[in-house]
Amino acid sequence: MKICITSTGPNLDSGVDPRFGRCLYFIFIDDKKPSSAKTTGSKEKINVVPNAGVSAMRGAGIQAAQTVVNQETEVVITGNIGPNAFRVLNTSGVKIFQAMPGTKIKDVLAAFEQGQLSEITQAFGGGFGPPPGPPERGPTGGPGGSAGPGIGRGRRGRR
Repeated sequence: MKICITSTGPNLDSGVDPRFGRCLYFIFIDDKKPSSAKTTGSKEKINVVPNAGVSAMRGAGIQAAQTVVNQETEVVITGNIGPNAFRVLNTSGVKIFQAMPGTKIKDVLAAFEQGQLSEITQAFGGGFGPPPGPPERGPTGGPGGSAGPGIGRGRRGRR
């Protein structure tokens, strides 16, 4: 089975990156790869791929998902995934599991092998950060932060 884990660094001692589309690295672990690949000291082989879409202006999630699909990955383990990346992976048959950001890659891999990770069955919000709340209110109680009268309201009665 081929597994991809989003990572903050290029080795198994690095932490899980909480972002899928803008993670720094993808660590691919394959227990069926020929022995010419870099080994972890066990039966698995690893391939570290820097995320080319980390600084993309738009579409980082889709680009990252396509990178994973092109590697013929069966499982992705990440901290968070947006709706576009989720859709690409889901339609390609890739299973997605959630890991606690910052946890070492080798520990997450062991937890996955023991069936301790939860499968992600729907995408999280579109951005990274807290979910949107009610609109911010200004000092006048209206939307925005200005106490001024607003555009076009300061010249009433003048012609």
